[in-house]
Amino acid sequence: MRRSKGVTIGFLLVAGSLAASSANQACAQNPMRVTVGQNMLSIHAEQQPLLHYRLDNAASKPYARQLFSPAGLNVLRDAPADHLHHHGLMFAVKVDGVNFWEERRGCGRQVHRSLGNISIYQRHNLPAAAFTEQIDWTDSDPQKILLKEVRTIEVARSNDLSVTLLIWQSIFEAPPGKESVTLTGSHYHGLGMRFLESMDRTGKFQNPDGKAGEVFRGDERLLRSTWCAYTADANGRPVTVAMFDHPDNPRHPATWFTMAKPFAYLSATLSLHTEPLNVTSGKPLVLRYAVALWDAQVAPQQIDRLYRQWTAWPALPTGK
Repeated sequence: MRRSKGVTIGFLLVAGSLAASSANQACAQNPMRVTVGQNMLSIHAEQQPLLHYRLDNAASKPYARQLFSPAGLNVLRDAPADHLHHHGLMFAVKVDGVNFWEERRGCGRQVHRSLGNISIYQRHNLPAAAFTEQIDWTDSDPQKILLKEVRTIEVARSNDLSVTLLIWQSIFEAPPGKESVTLTGSHYHGLGMRFLESMDRTGKFQNPDGKAGEVFRGDERLLRSTWCAYTADANGRPVTVAMFDHPDNPRHPATWFTMAKPFAYLSATLSLHTEPLNVTSGKPLVLRYAVALWDAQVAPQQIDRLYRQWTAWPALPTGK
């Protein structure tokens, strides 16, 4: 797909074919809008932003730079001075010993290759938009591919539930010529989220089991559960951010890394620090997660209800 700055792209994702006039009418009734710029893909609901996703190769990896609540409040922080390699909502691990989490000499890069299947549609009566990205995980030599990824991101907004929902689906495969790839990492490697500075220190984590988790070091805790949520004040306004682990993911339920101080961080991990995970040729590794964002302090029962609704949804199309 050709990318051009400031161009709005939208088409209806359908099974089978529809007349162009019907598709145009359906798109006109859907408030979602996708724009692709020089280095950023953005999803809006009418004029309100929901997601800014960076996809150029100036960064070491593609990532969600900003994610907005229904009231328009972003909760992600990008490249803070204390950890420049923390980028909003990002996925990174070690591949065959090459570190893709940090960004220093010798670390790997997630190279954006192509973008496609940009769609707007209805998902269980919710307006939604999605896109699919082809990514090559390379070592310091960009020609040496260690892992191939097809990443699909979907964003939906529910006015009734007052929630923004982001779905993250990654399909990993060993590159041609490799029989297997080994994933390892630190105890926080996985799908990680760095929060706004105003959300540091004073927030509270919760999960459906009501567990505090085991102390790993300092304020860092690890716990296994189906989902984990963080409630804090974002620039003086209460928000709740929950991350969901899909039952079909390997090593479900996820091992959650949490910390509130000196800064707040939440990561869905595969516990790679205790046991490596192999991706073998011909057997792709599929990971599905979701992030839900409310403009309020939300009870566990409400979070769990949305989690169970989401797990009943089918996998996202990849457009591969």
